[in-house]
Amino acid sequence: MTPKIRLHNVSKSFAVGSRAIQTLDKVNLSLNSGDFVTLVGPSGCGKSTLFNILVGLTAPDPGGELFIDGELQPADHLLGRVAFMPQRDMLMPWRTVLDNAILAAEIDGVPRAEARKRAFASLDRFGLRGFENHYPSQLSGGMRQRVALMRTFMFDRDIMLLDEPFGALDALTRALMQRWLLEVWEGAKRTVLFITHDIDEAIYLGDRVLVMSARPGHIKTELQVPLPRPRLPDVVTSPVFVDLKRTLLAAVEDESRKAFAAINAQQLQADPT
Repeated sequence: MTPKIRLHNVSKSFAVGSRAIQTLDKVNLSLNSGDFVTLVGPSGCGKSTLFNILVGLTAPDPGGELFIDGELQPADHLLGRVAFMPQRDMLMPWRTVLDNAILAAEIDGVPRAEARKRAFASLDRFGLRGFENHYPSQLSGGMRQRVALMRTFMFDRDIMLLDEPFGALDALTRALMQRWLLEVWEGAKRTVLFITHDIDEAIYLGDRVLVMSARPGHIKTELQVPLPRPRLPDVVTSPVFVDLKRTLLAAVEDESRKAFAAINAQQLQADPT
């Protein structure tokens, strides 16, 4: 099977003053069509930089390659090829739920009337029926995330990148949103790469979990999640889930210690007293 998306030796450095800071170091990963893959790692390991490369907002260093459906993608051709949801919902306060949901589709060239028709037909699927004329200020955090995800789904792309979409929600709302997202994904079968800091979330949602190393980030570990779908809430107490969590926690904590050690070393170099 040709991967839906594949990265080969993707690296990224940034100039900071007179120094070059390497954020990513030869990242290799692939997702098949319909995969739901989660990505975890210590803070500062380059997860968001990786997403910015995938959506075309940042160009990788020379030598790395990114393929979509087996075709090599020049960095300046990536913008608009994938749907992307950042950590914040980024809703426009002057637009209603319906008009926020169609924003990406409008930018993509879908006529406004057609986009509104499609969005109206999808309100039930996203749990927003009856809220279509509300404004963002009238919505809870969970409802705002539903609107943002509906907007991402309406940007009709096979590949979706979700950067900690539930990170700001309370635990109960987060659990409900996780279950709801899986229901929507199972109906649409988009290819999803999902960033999270929550190990439980990574296991519960993913077919595979990728662990990034401390900076410069690369894929350190890849674990299959042999849990049946649809995922039921009580799966988090199963022996398989608990074993996976133990393994992933150990991997992430090991990389976090390396990250802290590197920060301390830099501080000592800057101020040896």
